[in-house]
Amino acid sequence: MPTAPSSRRAALRRPAALGSLLATALAAGLLAAPEAASAEGLRIHDIQGTTRVSPLAGRQVADVPGVVTAVRAFGSARGFWMQDTHPDRNDATSEGIFVFTGSATPDVAVGDAVSVSGTVTEYYPGGESAGLQSVTQLTRATWRVESSGNALPAPVRLSASQIPDRYAPDAHGGSIEKLQLRPGTYALDRFESLEGMRVSVQNAPVVGATAHNELWVTAEPRRNRTGRGGTLYGAYRDPNAGRVKVGSLIPFAQRPFPVANVGDELSGTTAGPLDYDNYGGYTLQATELGKLTDRGLKRETTRKQRADELAVATYNVENLSPKTPQAKFDRLASALVTNLASPDIVALEEVQDDNGTTDNGVVDAGQTLKKLTDAIKAAGGPAYEWRQINPVNDQDGGQPGGNIRTAFLFNPARVSFTDKPGGDSTTPVKAVRDGGKAALSVSPGRVDPADAAWANSRKPLAGQFTFRGQRVFVVANHFNSKGGDQGVDSRFQPPARSSEVQRTQQAKLVNGFVKELLAADRNANVIVAGDLNDYQFSPALKALTAGKVLTDQVGRLPRAQRYGYVYQGNSQVLDHILTSPHVRRVDYDIVHVNAEFADQASDHDPQVLRWKP
Repeated sequence: MPTAPSSRRAALRRPAALGSLLATALAAGLLAAPEAASAEGLRIHDIQGTTRVSPLAGRQVADVPGVVTAVRAFGSARGFWMQDTHPDRNDATSEGIFVFTGSATPDVAVGDAVSVSGTVTEYYPGGESAGLQSVTQLTRATWRVESSGNALPAPVRLSASQIPDRYAPDAHGGSIEKLQLRPGTYALDRFESLEGMRVSVQNAPVVGATAHNELWVTAEPRRNRTGRGGTLYGAYRDPNAGRVKVGSLIPFAQRPFPVANVGDELSGTTAGPLDYDNYGGYTLQATELGKLTDRGLKRETTRKQRADELAVATYNVENLSPKTPQAKFDRLASALVTNLASPDIVALEEVQDDNGTTDNGVVDAGQTLKKLTDAIKAAGGPAYEWRQINPVNDQDGGQPGGNIRTAFLFNPARVSFTDKPGGDSTTPVKAVRDGGKAALSVSPGRVDPADAAWANSRKPLAGQFTFRGQRVFVVANHFNSKGGDQGVDSRFQPPARSSEVQRTQQAKLVNGFVKELLAADRNANVIVAGDLNDYQFSPALKALTAGKVLTDQVGRLPRAQRYGYVYQGNSQVLDHILTSPHVRRVDYDIVHVNAEFADQASDHDPQVLRWKP
């Protein structure tokens, strides 16, 4: 957003003085003169128009009436919302608008009737290139307070009957900005038609836990619910239109923001103007917050594997390094020992090097893994050993300098690791035959590390294990992130998922490696695990399971249980465990200990597969 002039606060109630300052700046060529609006008696709905972009964008407007409904008196994007108390009869035109004052706190109060003059602008959160929708607002504004203590317009209640099932118009990947709003047909159009207006939710279920003093609720309580109270994301075509982010304009000293978990409820009324930002789209900026009702969500604990069952888990430990507070190591260890019942093999993701994000060429992660295994032993767990391969410095993505990688933990009292020398950061592991069965050329080894598909991304780590006389091949993965993808609420519809291309290429390589193992022995026991950064219905997972060489165990769970990550109020799948055809008689569990909670040790839930050979 542009920055208000330093004299802004003093000039708020002196339009003539501000006009003189602007005239001087215009004469000096410091500002471009906006085109003046020719129409008189403009109302907010005239400015908002019937598309996403104002028909008056870039023009000056004068004496636009409204009642102040909310004030943002903090941060660098201060200002106030106002709303017309005499709406038109067009559902497509919003009756509310934000008046931006930059870093200056506006000298108005809720209930003031104001007459505002300023320039109509379209602000793109994150910059226009981010692909998000714009917010119509008034900038360089001056105003008069005509009266105070006026009643506010009643909020529009967001509910299942108000929000269409169809999410967005299809522009074949193009912009929907200039399309006429159809609020009765598309959810995004409905929200846009309410931009800046007072809205409310009643007894709203929390579907995204509190983070950064924000949470997510749903206005459609019965739609795609998980067994633990979230909202399931199960298809690109249905991103759950009823999700709304809730922030707060209430001073913290007056009302601390509620710390909520998924499944809790904001009971009663939560109301405020409908805003839009680059961290989730449409946001109810609450001036009234419902009471938090704690529904008592508990962290899950899986059963212990039986003596004849091999337990293989995957856990993204989220940028773990020796610089990480000990409390996080202890919590991760407790989850592995108690909630996951000490799996025999653990595929870890996001293990950083021994000095974390210090970018000085250090790539080894021995200290990180020792600190974790020590914490596990202190928590009553087994004396895990580990295997990993150091990456080439700064070549595997993640936080700069962190050199994240995948690694194996294993319990030597239950399973043995077959060490075969020669595996390093650039040498590819191959499937070979040994004793008439499949084997790895090196163990541990990396899968096709030089292939362009792994550019700036983690390379899969393959390891050969033995359990009760059976060879087991485990491949730990962490595919490239979704960075650069357009959001579901993008102005481009359907949104582009550009990162999908690289993940699909990566999936094809892992699929090919599994095929090589099965070509060496069709009964090879292969388990592919990790954070694949994609959904079970995505092209990447279709490529990974192509030819039926792998079965994604997520698909075998009841639909309401298919999630282990929560993003913007959508409970979804990013982590997976897949098995080759000979790995039958399995018991698979996503163990919910993190993603649904405001207090997290990681943003991912771990999962475990128990297999009886």
